[in-house]
Amino acid sequence: MLTESMHTHTYRCNHADGTEVEYIENAVRAGMQVLGFSDHAPYVFEGDYYSGFRMKREQVQDYFDTLGALRDEYAGRIDIHIGFEAEYYPKHFGEFEKLIRPYPAEYLIMGQHFIKNEYDGAPSTRETQDEDTLKLFVDQCSEGLATGLFACVAHPDVIHFTGNPDAYRREMRRLCENAKKQGVPLEINLLGIRTHRFYPNEEFWRIAGETGNDVVVGCDAHAAADVCDDTSYAIALELADRYALRLHDASFILKGGHTLL
Repeated sequence: MLTESMHTHTYRCNHADGTEVEYIENAVRAGMQVLGFSDHAPYVFEGDYYSGFRMKREQVQDYFDTLGALRDEYAGRIDIHIGFEAEYYPKHFGEFEKLIRPYPAEYLIMGQHFIKNEYDGAPSTRETQDEDTLKLFVDQCSEGLATGLFACVAHPDVIHFTGNPDAYRREMRRLCENAKKQGVPLEINLLGIRTHRFYPNEEFWRIAGETGNDVVVGCDAHAAADVCDDTSYAIALELADRYALRLHDASFILKGGHTLL
């Protein structure tokens, strides 16, 4: 049974449903012990570009006020943690860091949904056979990991590369090695399992097992019903067993010293 997940969204990201109370109540009923909220953080862009799949900067205070009150209300029943999920965009990460640092975020998850800076790059989920795109994804993730701020890499196999298998193995091994060097665990993403996406990618997790990466499981819940996804969790456990992955409880990501406080 799944008892912990640190990857939960709220309605503020514009593609999740339900209230925070509904998510927490479902987790309590399922017997979960730890639930971490990590909604898509706001980002500072230049000009009039608008990113519609993340919270707005004016919603951040309410995010922490609401979840902070619920953390106190549910103390003794379930441990609530509050963080963010964000991409590493090299041009704007400095301003992003200034924006989020004043808030009491406990952790930051890397979810690299785009390469480059979003507005000038392709979604990571777009199928490609271009090896330069694959290399850029790994370069960008590795540069983000080197900042020391990211506590976990969500769906590290989100790059949809269908080209040369040798190139995939070479670049994904580089990503796994860099994550291990920085002491950052990789996440088996249950959203990918329950919605039958191209990830989790078996070859990626074979490489992670060979590299000896620390691994956690995240529900990536965008609806209250998905907070405790035992069906997908069972499949994730089979994956972890198949490749001898170093699987930890999800709250392991709090122990690596990658903190925004």
